[in-house]
Amino acid sequence: MVAPINGWMGVTSSLTHSNPFNPPMADRTFVGTRTDRRHQPTPRLSLYSLGGGRRRNAQRLGEREGSFVDAYSAWVFLWILWVAAMNVGDSFFTLVHLQAGGVEVNPVAAAMLKTGRFGFVFLKAAVISAALLVLTVHKNFSMARIGLWVSTIAYTALVIYHLTLF
Repeated sequence: MVAPINGWMGVTSSLTHSNPFNPPMADRTFVGTRTDRRHQPTPRLSLYSLGGGRRRNAQRLGEREGSFVDAYSAWVFLWILWVAAMNVGDSFFTLVHLQAGGVEVNPVAAAMLKTGRFGFVFLKAAVISAALLVLTVHKNFSMARIGLWVSTIAYTALVIYHLTLF
């Protein structure tokens, strides 16, 4: 008698013995499309990033560089929030200085200013948010960490510069 029996967790066994409730381990094979998630690296973006993810760091010391995670630590969140706040401050102070007769020297920001105040703030926030999302997802890559540090220092210095103009 050879007939497949669907068992627990999608395990199938061929019955070539007398006891159908305890098939030999060598006969068990996995069926279906489900695979063990541990055999694949964590993807760049996953639904677990939105909530419920558990992997915040690489599991082994040598895996940190170039690995992706599905949950982010509080310090990464605060770091990104700081850069976003500095971006908002830069937008605000740029508009204040332009109303006082200043001139925008950044050609990209000058082009965005042609869309109006709302368009400028919206476009600047969208571009910087997209860049921050990419840097956050790639936080375990050295170039992304350098990008986060450079953006943090640059935006903080820019806001301090804006404050010194008053």
